[in-house]
Amino acid sequence: MPDPKIFEEFCARLSALIAASPAADIEKNARALLSGFFARLDLVSREEFDIQAQVLQRTREKIDALEKRLERLEPASEPIGAE
Repeated sequence: MPDPKIFEEFCARLSALIAASPAADIEKNARALLSGFFARLDLVSREEFDIQAQVLQRTREKIDALEKRLERLEPASEPIGAE
């Protein structure tokens, strides 16, 4: 059975090799490029979107409640301009 330390050492060396390779730089540069691209699109995060959706839902509920209240009050009052 192979020694587990040899496998651990191999993994550590392989990780160090990948970290020092151009592939790591390419990934880092690609991430920076994509981040800049998405920043220029003026996108919002999912969290910000969810918060605004909740605000919109509460506003819609308030408007509905006010419309119902207005409907109850309108028949009780005289129409404007009626003489």
